[in-house]
Amino acid sequence: MSRLTARMKRRIKRRLSGEKPIIQIGKNGVSQKLLKEIEKQLDKKEMVKIKILQSALDEEGAKEIASKIAEETVSSLVEVRGHTFMLYKRRSD
Repeated sequence: MSRLTARMKRRIKRRLSGEKPIIQIGKNGVSQKLLKEIEKQLDKKEMVKIKILQSALDEEGAKEIASKIAEETVSSLVEVRGHTFMLYKRRSD
């Protein structure tokens, strides 16, 4: 997992700020199928915006869920804002 500089974080936030989340985490929580989809999107786009629905936030907070997903997908957590977070993973050439 690569370290993100402040400049890279700003660039990613700016690029994803106007976009809608492409993945939503629902009441089923974080499944292997969901992790595979997130990895697929990261491989394709490098950056992904994910929204956690209220029904998924039972015992864990958004930050815990986001950091767990970042760890599982070997990506960098850019920002958690409310129930939405952004991940970045450098494309492997």
